[in-house]
Amino acid sequence: MEKEKKQTYEQAYQELEQIMEDLQENKVSVDELTAKVKRAAALITFCNEMLRATEAEVEKLVKKLGA
Repeated sequence: MEKEKKQTYEQAYQELEQIMEDLQENKVSVDELTAKVKRAAALITFCNEMLRATEAEVEKLVKKLGA
């Protein structure tokens, strides 16, 4: 059984950009629209969480270095 690779911020952002491009260029059918919008929302949440976690970690490291 293969282990699922953890998605990176860059992969999520790239997928989100592709979805947005597809939507802007009307490449998404009405049948796919709901699924694409839900996926985009999940990717945005994932990216926001990654950014917050990274920011918190960097702040912690900066405080540690400044102590």
